[in-house]
Amino acid sequence: MAALAARLRELGAEARVCGPPDEEFAERLAELAVPMVSTGRPVRPLVTTVTPGSAAGLAERAAELMDAQFDTVAAVAEGCDVLVATGPLPVVSGARSVAEKLGIRFVHAGHQPVSLPSPHRRPPARRGHSLAEDESDNKALWDEDARIADAMFGDMLRSRRAAFGLPPVENVRDFAFTDHPWLATDPILSPWRPTGLGVVQTGAWHVIDERPLPADLVDFLDAGARPVYVGFGSMPGGAVADVAHPAVEAVRAQGHRVVVSRGWADLAPAEGGDDCFVVGEVNQQALFRRSAAVVHHGSAATTTTAAQAGVPQLVIPRGADQPYWAGRVADLGVGTWCDDPTPTVESLAAALRKALAPALRTRAAAVAGTLRTDGTTVAAQLLFDGAG
Repeated sequence: MAALAARLRELGAEARVCGPPDEEFAERLAELAVPMVSTGRPVRPLVTTVTPGSAAGLAERAAELMDAQFDTVAAVAEGCDVLVATGPLPVVSGARSVAEKLGIRFVHAGHQPVSLPSPHRRPPARRGHSLAEDESDNKALWDEDARIADAMFGDMLRSRRAAFGLPPVENVRDFAFTDHPWLATDPILSPWRPTGLGVVQTGAWHVIDERPLPADLVDFLDAGARPVYVGFGSMPGGAVADVAHPAVEAVRAQGHRVVVSRGWADLAPAEGGDDCFVVGEVNQQALFRRSAAVVHHGSAATTTTAAQAGVPQLVIPRGADQPYWAGRVADLGVGTWCDDPTPTVESLAAALRKALAPALRTRAAAVAGTLRTDGTTVAAQLLFDGAG
């Protein structure tokens, strides 16, 4: 979203981002000269304290997210031509309501295809709700998902819309997605199979990262062979506690040096050494280009960045859309993935050996050259065209 805003500003538009007031988000937007409006509470403390899969406190958090749209976002969007929103249903359904009230265009933008209704795959589970395991009709499952979404967030949205002078909405999910949602993923890395939904695929949104790598990291990279990167992004400690240490040891078992990203799990190897370097916020584009392989959880952003860098990947998915990205990495032949629910040093070492094979590096480099780099330009032009 920061990348899109930066591109819009380069092309002469006014653009601002409403987002959680986490320090790292504010710093990144400031580096890109994009104005930020703090919306709601910081998200990192929330993510790192929630029990994975638990629905405890979900209703309260959803209400806060939705209220932020009707309050802060409504004030900021006054006088704008278009409101582009991403995120969970309480956010995008509230944002679309705000756009409706203000009489401006609304665009729903997703950065992974898993949550968009499709007859080609099952819907993902929602916290606290399960779908019938024995049901094979994907359409029936997506219909059930819509009913679950309405049960979770329908009354919440309808009450706020009523206070806003807006009519009720009967299908929260489809209302939030609209008939023409945007999918900001690369069509090679994440092809969208046509459905009755008018999905507009723009290509992935990213900005060329020109931040220099820290001097001590450069010294480490220069001191030996390419290391293997291990990181799990914004995954909380509880979700990766059983995999981070085996992953690092699997890299060492192959005789490779390792760069460990602390991430939101605050990872750090129990045993340091000259073969290991720990980083915080860093230019992943530059770091990945100097890595032998990237071991990660399978988020849309990390998968795309690694693919663009032309480096082999080992994906260890822990939930959400991560199994999808793991499958895409394997299907494209740019890496492999470990589907062991309780990965060990041995199972991860075996998967890493496959990822480090010369043929995979050659394939990863070849695929990198086919990926689009103009996603934000495509999206910006669509917004300009829509605004006349």
